[in-house]
Amino acid sequence: MAASTRERIIVEALRLFAERGYSATAVAEIEAAAGLSPGAGGLYRHFRSKEEVLAATVEVRSDTTRDELAATLLGDGLGNESDPLPERLRLICKAGLRKVGEEQQLLRVLFRDLDQFPQLVETVRVHLTDPVYRALADWLKRQPEFAGDIDWPSAATVLGGAIVNHWLACSQMHAPPLGIEEERFIDSWVRLALGLAAPADPADPAAVGRTVSAARG
Repeated sequence: MAASTRERIIVEALRLFAERGYSATAVAEIEAAAGLSPGAGGLYRHFRSKEEVLAATVEVRSDTTRDELAATLLGDGLGNESDPLPERLRLICKAGLRKVGEEQQLLRVLFRDLDQFPQLVETVRVHLTDPVYRALADWLKRQPEFAGDIDWPSAATVLGGAIVNHWLACSQMHAPPLGIEEERFIDSWVRLALGLAAPADPADPAAVGRTVSAARG
């Protein structure tokens, strides 16, 4: 199905805002990119202002990304409980890194331009970051190997924040911190997450062996 004019405006506006910045992007440029006559006012048939376009791009992308990540955390793509815990953790870390990379346009706009629009920062928090961290916390809590007395929301913000920070460092500084490539990052992320696992019963040598093997990756 062909995208509507409104949808084209949102897609092209986000791309231009990410590439050039909000202030440096003219309404006529958005119109031209969306297939409208530049400067003819076609954008204003769908939005009252350029700021309203920005608000729509942020809300639409936030909602879409939230729903996609939530579906990933609830779906079968992260393995099942019969798979080793390190494997499940590796899958979720890779999925997070992949999705953050897919949303680089939204993140660039967020970190570069949204300080001018505190209400849109609130939109991102309410529509995207809080729901995603809650979904990650729920996923962690469901894993049978993890201890039951963990502060799951805090653990989710630490683990999820590490993924976002790794992408930000690579994107903004054009190189991973300390030259640590993605696979090394994932290995360390998994080891960190394994620290949430319930301690093995010292009286069960098999359980102790499984814990040591998992920690060694």
